[in-house]
Amino acid sequence: MPLSEEELRLLEQMERALVAEDPKFASTLRGTRIRQHARRQVILGVLAFVVGVALLMAGAVTKEIPIGVVGFVVMLGSAYFTLTAWRGQSAAIASGAGGDKGDQGLRVIQGGKARGKTKKAKPQGSMMERFEERWRRRREQNGGL
Repeated sequence: MPLSEEELRLLEQMERALVAEDPKFASTLRGTRIRQHARRQVILGVLAFVVGVALLMAGAVTKEIPIGVVGFVVMLGSAYFTLTAWRGQSAAIASGAGGDKGDQGLRVIQGGKARGKTKKAKPQGSMMERFEERWRRRREQNGGL
């Protein structure tokens, strides 16, 4: 049910009052802090990846296997960390949470691994159960063939 014009006007007044009273909180609701944090995480992840490559190469050159293994683990961990932060930043931008424009309004954005678009809930169960369900649906669509 859409909001009436009066309700929209009151909501805009409350948003303006919030921005005037606590601009830092309003900025957080817009997502600018979240984007900055995600950007910082991406940069740190890339730097950690470079350190992991250096450790891997140092282990290979000095023939110290534990150093090379540690470098590889650092590379894997930093790649996961970086990609997770990058996806979070992309989701914040895609949901329209970025920017400091006052006319854009406040938006609540989800933290963590939330995506900009809502997806269907994945069916619960084992992998084989999901395969069997997909096979059953295909057979029904094709008329039992």
